[in-house]
Amino acid sequence: MLVSGRRQLLTALLQAQKWPFQPSRDMRLVQFQAPHLAGPHLGLESGNGGGVIDLNAFDPTLPKTMTQFLEQGEAALSVARRALAAQLPVLPRSEVTFLAPVTRPDKVVCVGMNYVDHCKEQNVPVPKEPIIFSKFASSIVGPYDEVVLPPESQEVDWEVELAVVIGKKGKHIKATDAMAYVAGFTVAHDVSARDWQMRRNGKQWLLGKTFDTFCPLGPALVTKDSVADPHNLKICCRVNGEVVQSSNTNQMVFKTEALIAWVSQFVTFYPGDIILTGTPPGVGVFRKPPVFLKKGDEVQCEIEELGVIVNKVV
Repeated sequence: MLVSGRRQLLTALLQAQKWPFQPSRDMRLVQFQAPHLAGPHLGLESGNGGGVIDLNAFDPTLPKTMTQFLEQGEAALSVARRALAAQLPVLPRSEVTFLAPVTRPDKVVCVGMNYVDHCKEQNVPVPKEPIIFSKFASSIVGPYDEVVLPPESQEVDWEVELAVVIGKKGKHIKATDAMAYVAGFTVAHDVSARDWQMRRNGKQWLLGKTFDTFCPLGPALVTKDSVADPHNLKICCRVNGEVVQSSNTNQMVFKTEALIAWVSQFVTFYPGDIILTGTPPGVGVFRKPPVFLKKGDEVQCEIEELGVIVNKVV
Protein backbone atom coordinates (compact mmCIF):
# COMPACT_ATOMS: atom_id res chain seq x y z
CA MET A 1 0.00 0.00 0.00
CA LEU A 2 1.35 3.45 -0.95
CA VAL A 3 1.63 5.80 1.99
CA SER A 4 1.86 9.55 1.46
CA GLY A 5 4.57 11.64 3.07
CA ARG A 6 1.96 13.32 5.26
CA ARG A 7 0.71 9.96 6.45
CA GLN A 8 4.28 8.81 7.19
CA LEU A 9 4.88 11.97 9.22
CA LEU A 10 1.60 11.48 11.11
CA THR A 11 2.46 7.84 11.78
CA ALA A 12 5.90 8.78 13.08
CA LEU A 13 4.43 11.44 15.37
CA LEU A 14 1.87 9.06 16.82
CA GLN A 15 4.39 6.26 17.25
CA ALA A 16 6.49 8.76 19.19
CA GLN A 17 3.49 9.12 21.52
CA LYS A 18 3.36 5.31 21.72
CA TRP A 19 -0.25 5.43 20.55
CA PRO A 20 -1.54 3.15 17.76
CA PHE A 21 -3.42 4.92 15.00
CA GLN A 22 -5.71 3.43 12.38
CA PRO A 23 -7.17 6.02 10.02
CA SER A 24 -10.47 4.84 8.61
CA ARG A 25 -13.67 5.77 6.79
CA ASP A 26 -15.64 5.11 9.94
CA MET A 27 -18.76 7.08 10.78
CA ARG A 28 -17.50 10.00 12.88
CA LEU A 29 -20.36 12.49 13.43
CA VAL A 30 -19.50 16.05 14.50
CA GLN A 31 -21.12 19.38 15.26
CA PHE A 32 -19.14 22.30 13.89
CA GLN A 33 -19.16 25.95 12.90
CA ALA A 34 -17.36 27.71 10.05
CA PRO A 35 -17.07 31.42 9.13
CA HIS A 36 -19.00 30.95 5.87
CA LEU A 37 -21.89 29.05 7.51
CA ALA A 38 -24.80 30.39 9.52
CA GLY A 39 -24.97 28.71 12.93
CA PRO A 40 -23.89 25.19 13.91
CA HIS A 41 -23.89 22.41 11.32
CA LEU A 42 -23.71 18.63 11.39
CA GLY A 43 -20.77 16.98 9.72
CA LEU A 44 -18.60 13.92 9.31
CA GLU A 45 -14.98 13.90 10.38
CA SER A 46 -13.11 12.35 7.45
CA GLY A 47 -11.09 9.90 9.54
CA ASN A 48 -9.54 10.38 12.98
CA GLY A 49 -8.01 13.87 12.87
CA GLY A 50 -9.23 14.66 9.35
CA GLY A 51 -11.28 17.50 7.88
CA VAL A 52 -15.06 17.81 7.88
CA ILE A 53 -17.76 16.89 5.37
CA ASP A 54 -20.79 19.20 5.71
CA LEU A 55 -23.83 16.91 6.07
CA ASN A 56 -26.27 19.82 5.87
CA ALA A 57 -24.83 20.82 2.49
CA PHE A 58 -25.20 17.20 1.29
CA ASP A 59 -28.83 17.07 2.44
CA PRO A 60 -30.38 20.39 3.54
CA THR A 61 -33.36 18.53 5.05
CA LEU A 62 -31.16 17.04 7.79
CA PRO A 63 -31.40 18.74 11.20
CA LYS A 64 -28.47 20.86 12.33
CA THR A 65 -28.12 19.48 15.85
CA MET A 66 -26.95 16.04 16.90
CA THR A 67 -29.87 15.45 19.24
CA GLN A 68 -32.42 16.04 16.46
CA PHE A 69 -30.31 13.89 14.11
CA LEU A 70 -30.34 11.01 16.62
CA GLU A 71 -34.09 11.42 17.13
CA GLN A 72 -34.55 10.67 13.41
CA GLY A 73 -32.82 7.31 13.93
CA GLU A 74 -31.96 5.07 11.00
CA ALA A 75 -33.33 7.50 8.40
CA ALA A 76 -30.76 10.15 9.31
CA LEU A 77 -27.94 7.61 9.68
CA SER A 78 -28.60 6.25 6.19
CA VAL A 79 -28.17 9.78 4.77
CA ALA A 80 -24.86 10.10 6.63
CA ARG A 81 -23.71 6.75 5.23
CA ARG A 82 -24.48 7.93 1.70
CA ALA A 83 -22.52 11.12 2.33
CA LEU A 84 -19.58 9.11 3.64
CA ALA A 85 -19.55 6.96 0.51
CA ALA A 86 -19.90 9.91 -1.90
CA GLN A 87 -16.33 11.26 -1.62
CA LEU A 88 -17.63 14.78 -0.95
CA PRO A 89 -15.52 17.92 -0.56
CA VAL A 90 -13.78 18.10 2.81
CA LEU A 91 -13.47 21.36 4.75
CA PRO A 92 -9.91 21.64 6.12
CA ARG A 93 -9.72 21.19 9.87
CA SER A 94 -8.11 24.62 10.18
CA GLU A 95 -11.25 26.28 8.75
CA VAL A 96 -13.80 24.84 11.17
CA THR A 97 -14.53 25.14 14.87
CA PHE A 98 -15.48 21.82 16.47
CA LEU A 99 -18.34 21.93 18.97
CA ALA A 100 -19.08 19.13 21.42
CA PRO A 101 -20.67 16.29 19.40
CA VAL A 102 -23.76 16.61 21.62
CA THR A 103 -24.83 19.89 23.20
CA ARG A 104 -27.72 20.37 25.67
CA PRO A 105 -28.56 16.71 26.26
CA ASP A 106 -31.44 15.91 28.58
CA LYS A 107 -28.96 14.41 31.03
CA VAL A 108 -25.28 13.66 31.66
CA VAL A 109 -25.03 10.52 33.79
CA CYS A 110 -21.66 9.81 35.43
CA VAL A 111 -20.23 6.69 37.04
CA GLY A 112 -17.79 6.74 39.96
CA MET A 113 -15.18 4.15 40.89
CA ASN A 114 -15.75 2.16 37.69
CA TYR A 115 -12.17 1.03 36.93
CA VAL A 116 -10.68 -1.87 38.86
CA ASP A 117 -7.22 -0.26 38.74
CA HIS A 118 -8.64 3.10 39.95
CA CYS A 119 -10.17 1.33 42.96
CA LYS A 120 -6.78 -0.26 43.73
CA GLU A 121 -5.15 3.17 43.48
CA GLN A 122 -7.44 4.37 46.30
CA ASN A 123 -7.22 1.11 48.24
CA VAL A 124 -11.01 0.78 48.27
CA PRO A 125 -13.18 -2.25 47.40
CA VAL A 126 -14.61 -2.60 43.90
CA PRO A 127 -18.28 -1.44 44.01
CA LYS A 128 -21.02 -4.08 44.02
CA GLU A 129 -23.46 -1.67 42.32
CA PRO A 130 -22.74 1.28 40.01
CA ILE A 131 -22.08 4.58 41.82
CA ILE A 132 -24.09 7.17 39.89
CA PHE A 133 -23.87 10.95 39.97
CA SER A 134 -24.35 13.62 37.32
CA LYS A 135 -23.11 16.78 35.68
CA PHE A 136 -25.38 19.53 34.38
CA ALA A 137 -25.48 19.93 30.59
CA SER A 138 -24.20 23.51 31.05
CA SER A 139 -20.76 22.05 31.91
CA ILE A 140 -20.31 20.74 28.32
CA VAL A 141 -17.78 22.45 26.05
CA GLY A 142 -16.12 21.51 22.78
CA PRO A 143 -13.10 19.24 22.25
CA TYR A 144 -10.61 22.12 21.94
CA ASP A 145 -12.26 24.68 24.22
CA GLU A 146 -10.68 26.11 27.34
CA VAL A 147 -11.28 24.75 30.84
CA VAL A 148 -11.82 27.70 33.19
CA LEU A 149 -10.47 27.38 36.73
CA PRO A 150 -13.24 28.63 39.03
CA PRO A 151 -12.14 31.02 41.79
CA GLU A 152 -14.20 28.90 44.22
CA SER A 153 -11.83 25.90 43.90
CA GLN A 154 -8.11 25.36 44.43
CA GLU A 155 -8.10 21.64 43.64
CA VAL A 156 -9.15 21.11 40.01
CA ASP A 157 -8.22 17.66 38.68
CA TRP A 158 -8.24 15.72 35.39
CA GLU A 159 -10.17 12.53 34.48
CA VAL A 160 -10.21 10.98 31.00
CA GLU A 161 -13.37 8.95 30.36
CA LEU A 162 -15.14 6.95 27.68
CA ALA A 163 -18.52 8.57 27.00
CA VAL A 164 -21.53 6.63 25.68
CA VAL A 165 -24.09 8.55 23.62
CA ILE A 166 -27.67 7.24 23.74
CA GLY A 167 -29.45 6.93 20.39
CA LYS A 168 -33.08 6.22 21.27
CA LYS A 169 -35.62 6.56 24.07
CA GLY A 170 -35.84 3.72 26.59
CA LYS A 171 -36.79 2.78 30.16
CA HIS A 172 -36.22 -0.49 32.05
CA ILE A 173 -33.79 -1.63 29.34
CA LYS A 174 -32.42 -5.16 29.65
CA ALA A 175 -28.63 -5.52 29.52
CA THR A 176 -29.02 -7.93 26.59
CA ASP A 177 -30.85 -5.21 24.62
CA ALA A 178 -28.80 -2.24 25.78
CA MET A 179 -26.47 -1.81 22.79
CA ALA A 180 -29.52 -1.25 20.57
CA TYR A 181 -30.00 2.01 22.49
CA VAL A 182 -26.41 3.22 21.95
CA ALA A 183 -25.65 5.64 19.09
CA GLY A 184 -21.91 5.64 19.65
CA PHE A 185 -18.96 6.74 21.76
CA THR A 186 -16.81 9.81 22.29
CA VAL A 187 -13.99 11.10 24.50
CA ALA A 188 -14.85 12.98 27.69
CA HIS A 189 -12.83 14.95 30.22
CA ASP A 190 -14.57 14.78 33.61
CA VAL A 191 -12.93 17.84 35.16
CA SER A 192 -13.34 17.68 38.94
CA ALA A 193 -12.99 20.20 41.78
CA ARG A 194 -11.84 17.82 44.51
CA ASP A 195 -12.32 20.25 47.43
CA TRP A 196 -16.03 20.54 46.56
CA GLN A 197 -16.35 16.85 45.69
CA MET A 198 -14.62 15.39 48.72
CA ARG A 199 -15.02 17.87 51.57
CA ARG A 200 -17.64 20.53 50.83
CA ASN A 201 -21.40 20.27 50.18
CA GLY A 202 -21.82 17.30 52.52
CA LYS A 203 -19.36 15.34 50.33
CA GLN A 204 -21.97 15.03 47.61
CA TRP A 205 -20.16 15.03 44.27
CA LEU A 206 -22.43 17.14 42.06
CA LEU A 207 -21.13 20.67 42.65
CA GLY A 208 -17.48 19.67 42.37
CA LYS A 209 -18.18 18.02 39.02
CA THR A 210 -20.38 20.55 37.29
CA PHE A 211 -18.70 23.96 37.18
CA ASP A 212 -18.98 25.58 33.74
CA THR A 213 -16.48 24.07 31.21
CA PHE A 214 -16.02 20.92 33.35
CA CYS A 215 -17.19 18.51 30.61
CA PRO A 216 -15.19 18.80 27.36
CA LEU A 217 -16.46 16.25 24.80
CA GLY A 218 -15.41 15.12 21.33
CA PRO A 219 -14.06 15.41 18.83
CA ALA A 220 -16.65 13.10 17.19
CA LEU A 221 -19.51 10.78 18.00
CA VAL A 222 -18.06 7.54 16.60
CA THR A 223 -20.96 5.23 15.82
CA LYS A 224 -21.01 1.90 17.63
CA ASP A 225 -20.57 -0.10 14.41
CA SER A 226 -17.32 1.80 13.82
CA VAL A 227 -15.76 0.73 17.15
CA ALA A 228 -14.28 -2.77 17.24
CA ASP A 229 -14.82 -3.26 20.99
CA PRO A 230 -15.62 -0.32 23.30
CA HIS A 231 -14.47 -2.39 26.26
CA ASN A 232 -10.96 -2.97 24.90
CA LEU A 233 -9.65 0.49 24.03
CA LYS A 234 -6.46 2.15 25.25
CA ILE A 235 -7.32 5.24 27.27
CA CYS A 236 -4.81 7.93 28.15
CA CYS A 237 -4.50 11.42 29.64
CA ARG A 238 -1.50 13.72 29.24
CA VAL A 239 -0.88 16.97 31.14
CA ASN A 240 1.63 19.24 29.41
CA GLY A 241 2.73 16.24 27.33
CA GLU A 242 3.39 13.97 30.32
CA VAL A 243 1.31 10.77 30.52
CA VAL A 244 -0.61 10.86 33.81
CA GLN A 245 -3.29 8.22 33.08
CA SER A 246 -2.78 5.13 30.92
CA SER A 247 -5.10 2.13 31.05
CA ASN A 248 -7.64 0.20 29.00
CA THR A 249 -11.43 0.24 29.03
CA ASN A 250 -11.26 -3.51 29.76
CA GLN A 251 -10.67 -2.41 33.37
CA MET A 252 -14.24 -1.10 33.65
CA VAL A 253 -16.16 -2.76 36.49
CA PHE A 254 -19.60 -2.19 34.91
CA LYS A 255 -19.63 -2.22 31.12
CA THR A 256 -21.91 -0.14 28.90
CA GLU A 257 -24.75 -2.69 28.83
CA ALA A 258 -24.84 -3.07 32.63
CA LEU A 259 -24.78 0.70 33.15
CA ILE A 260 -27.68 1.32 30.76
CA ALA A 261 -29.73 -1.46 32.38
CA TRP A 262 -28.99 -0.12 35.88
CA VAL A 263 -29.63 3.58 35.23
CA SER A 264 -32.75 2.97 33.11
CA GLN A 265 -34.47 1.47 36.16
CA PHE A 266 -34.55 5.02 37.57
CA VAL A 267 -34.77 7.35 34.56
CA THR A 268 -35.89 7.33 30.95
CA PHE A 269 -33.05 7.67 28.47
CA TYR A 270 -33.51 10.04 25.53
CA PRO A 271 -31.52 10.44 22.29
CA GLY A 272 -28.41 12.48 22.98
CA ASP A 273 -28.13 11.53 26.66
CA ILE A 274 -24.51 10.95 27.69
CA ILE A 275 -23.02 8.43 30.11
CA LEU A 276 -19.50 9.10 31.41
CA THR A 277 -18.26 5.64 32.32
CA GLY A 278 -15.57 6.38 34.89
CA THR A 279 -11.84 7.08 34.91
CA PRO A 280 -8.68 4.96 35.24
CA PRO A 281 -5.93 5.57 37.85
CA GLY A 282 -3.49 8.44 37.71
CA VAL A 283 -5.65 11.37 38.79
CA GLY A 284 -3.94 14.25 40.60
CA VAL A 285 -5.67 14.00 43.97
CA PHE A 286 -4.22 10.56 44.77
CA ARG A 287 -0.63 11.46 43.88
CA LYS A 288 1.86 11.96 46.67
CA PRO A 289 1.85 14.90 47.07
CA PRO A 290 -1.41 15.71 45.24
CA VAL A 291 -1.13 17.60 41.94
CA PHE A 292 -3.83 19.90 40.59
CA LEU A 293 -4.34 21.80 37.35
CA LYS A 294 -3.04 25.34 37.08
CA LYS A 295 -3.40 28.20 34.63
CA GLY A 296 -1.51 27.50 31.40
CA ASP A 297 -1.68 23.68 31.64
CA GLU A 298 -2.78 21.71 28.58
CA VAL A 299 -4.72 18.47 29.04
CA GLN A 300 -4.98 15.89 26.26
CA CYS A 301 -7.51 13.08 26.71
CA GLU A 302 -7.20 10.30 24.15
CA ILE A 303 -9.03 7.04 23.50
CA GLU A 304 -8.01 4.54 20.86
CA GLU A 305 -10.25 4.65 17.74
CA LEU A 306 -12.16 7.67 19.09
CA GLY A 307 -9.59 10.46 18.94
CA VAL A 308 -8.06 13.11 21.19
CA ILE A 309 -9.44 16.26 22.84
CA VAL A 310 -7.10 19.07 23.88
CA ASN A 311 -8.10 21.62 26.49
CA LYS A 312 -6.06 24.56 27.72
CA VAL A 313 -6.55 25.53 31.38
CA VAL A 314 -7.21 29.25 31.92
